[in-house]
This record gives sequence, structure tokens and C-alpha cells, in this order.
Amino acid sequence: MAAPLTDRYIAAAVRSMPAACGPDVQAELEVSIEDAIEARIEQGEDCGTAERAVLTDLGDPEILAAGYAGRQLQLIGPRFYLTWWRLLKLLWVIVPVIAMVGVALGQTLTGETPGAVLGASVSTGVSAVVQVAFWVTLVFAVLERSSGPAPLVEWDVDRLPVIRSRGAGRADLIAALVVLLVGAGAILWDRFHGLVRLDSTWLPILSTDLWPWWIVGLLGLMAAQAALVVAVYRRGRWTPAFALINTGLALAYAIPAAALLAGGHLVNPQFVALVLSDNGVGADSIRTLALITGAGIVGFSAWGVIDGWLKTVRDRT
Repeated sequence: MAAPLTDRYIAAAVRSMPAACGPDVQAELEVSIEDAIEARIEQGEDCGTAERAVLTDLGDPEILAAGYAGRQLQLIGPRFYLTWWRLLKLLWVIVPVIAMVGVALGQTLTGETPGAVLGASVSTGVSAVVQVAFWVTLVFAVLERSSGPAPLVEWDVDRLPVIRSRGAGRADLIAALVVLLVGAGAILWDRFHGLVRLDSTWLPILSTDLWPWWIVGLLGLMAAQAALVVAVYRRGRWTPAFALINTGLALAYAIPAAALLAGGHLVNPQFVALVLSDNGVGADSIRTLALITGAGIVGFSAWGVIDGWLKTVRDRT
């Protein structure tokens, strides 16, 4: 159920203000909006209509907050600043990640070394950030100088963000920790016992050559992911720093895993030979399975990165 419009308006105004003055501004807005609504009700308007009219007269809550804080919302000109900034943040969340994942997948499938894959991915991500900023700013600079005085998008109360719970709930925390714990247990069980039974023999799926350093590194990444989940829960919200750490962990997992898969060093050769080849699975089918697995690794990591940044944006709105 959506929060009342007034609550949503005040939350949208206070979120971009310094923490020191946020409570005072919130109290002042609550009183002034309530008084204005009561004045309209006394003149014969119903409560809902009065509330919408008062909030519409106040205008965009971020502009109101900037006025309280004494900040100028201006890069090229003030009229389009908020529209420019909101679009730029959205594109920064989407475009660089897609570009990096695409380059990493392409480089991995062509057999490049992990270092080359990482370098090309980071270079592409940085270039995408710069290109998005340049072209979006250029478009708004042209609009600023060629359009009339009206704003690009008229603000109304229906644009108010819905108040959502922030960060990770206890159920999310427990679920994430359980998944990581089960995953770590499966990796260790695969290494020391095997996950696939062939006749009376248990075969590991992951290559035994990954032990100890690659497996220890993977378990370390999982421990770091668990620490990140706990930190988000304790903080009560996602932050850009948490999103960057989450991105780094995802890349640290996806790039080596994809490179090892492409080089034939990820999966146990005995598993491929005895379980797949000896059961009529041809070389072309095995390569197709490897491509699907690689796409799954990259896609899973990419979604983790995107999800982290989406939660960061959500917790700042």
C-alpha cells in the first residue's frame, strides 16, 4: 500500500538534504503542509483534492530541498538540471555494466588471458561512463539553448517516489548466508568426496587442479560476499561504496571462472570423458554446453552487479 502523498513528498525532499538539517526541515514541512491542507478543507475542498493541490503548488521536492539547503541545481542551466541528472544516473547504472559484460564475454570466448579480459573490460567500462556523460550533457546543452522557458518534464504529485523499505531485511540476510554456506559446502564436498557417482566411484565436477589456490580464492570471495551482506543489513541501506564492492566481487568471480572454462581448466577432465563423452555427447555438444555455462556465469554475475546498483538507486530515492 502506497504511503500518503504528504509522507512521500516529505521523504523525497529530505533524502537529498544534509543529515544535520533534515529533521528540522521535515518538521517544518509537516506543519506547513498540514496547515495549508486544513485551510483548503475549510474552504470546502475534500481532503484528497486539497492535499494534491498543496503539494502541486510546492513543486518538485528536490528543487524545494535545494532551496532549503542553499544549493544551486545547475550544470549548464537550472531548468533541465534535475532531468539531466536523473537520466545520467540511470544510464550510468545500465550502459557501462552491459558494455563490460559484453567485452568480457567476447574476450573470454576468443581465448584471451584473464589479465587481458580484465583490462579490456575495465577500459570499456570507463570509456562507457565518459561517453554517456558527454553525450547526455551535450544533448541537454542543446536543449537548454534551443527550447522555450518551460521545463522539459512538468512535475506533478504522481511522480513522487513510493516509500520502500531500505537495505536488506532479516529474511534476505538469512537466505543469502544460507545460499553462500551451502555453496561453500558443495565446493568442499566436490573437492574431497565428489558430486557425481559413476558406478562405485564419486567424481568431482570441478578440476582437481584448482586446489588449493583457486578453490581457496573462491571461498574467500564467498566469505567477502557474506561480509558485504551483513554490512548492508547492519547499515540498513545500500550505498555506492557497497555497490562498488559488490561489482568488484562479481568481476573477481566471473572473469577468472570464464577464463578457466575457456581454457578447459574449470571442469574435471574425467567428468567430461566418463560422464559426457562415453555417453554419446559429441565434441560440438560439449563446446555448446561450455558456451552455455560461460554465458550463465557471466549473466549471473552481471545480474548481481545490476541488482546491487538498482538497490543503491532505490535506497537513495
